[in-house]
Amino acid sequence: MRLSLAPWQADGQRAAPSKKVRVADEPVRRRDQAVATAETGALVLDEESPLPETAADVEDLARRLRGHINRLGVMVPKETPVLRHPQQLGSAGVPDGYVPSRVYLVQLAKATQELTATVETCGSDRAKQQGERPRWTPRINVLRAVVFALALACLVLATSVPRA
Repeated sequence: MRLSLAPWQADGQRAAPSKKVRVADEPVRRRDQAVATAETGALVLDEESPLPETAADVEDLARRLRGHINRLGVMVPKETPVLRHPQQLGSAGVPDGYVPSRVYLVQLAKATQELTATVETCGSDRAKQQGERPRWTPRINVLRAVVFALALACLVLATSVPRA
């Protein structure tokens, strides 16, 4: 069971692995952490997803879930009891044996989902408290117009200076 880590575009298609980004192309949006965690949790908890076949697959999924716990743990207040359980599960190693390792993986995925739900509620509360608004980014044509206006102003200033 190999899981791809390629980035996703807004329309759900895989993005090209190329590092070049042209101005005309819409940039690939960074995926939300909660969405990435939900996808990894679905790989473990979804009824239709296949069970990991090898111990390496189990270790890979556990590593991903631990990474999600670490990233989400920063977004939750430290006094939250929901954070302690996933961190304790994540710090434990994957048990040996087929059934115990799968049970551990399911427990880790459920704890990660609970942490994700807490992050979503805390994040919306923090945004309401701080009154944060999304940052406006100008379109490329606005930037071009500003550069053109500055160049034109410099040209007018240069031609108005008397020659000596």
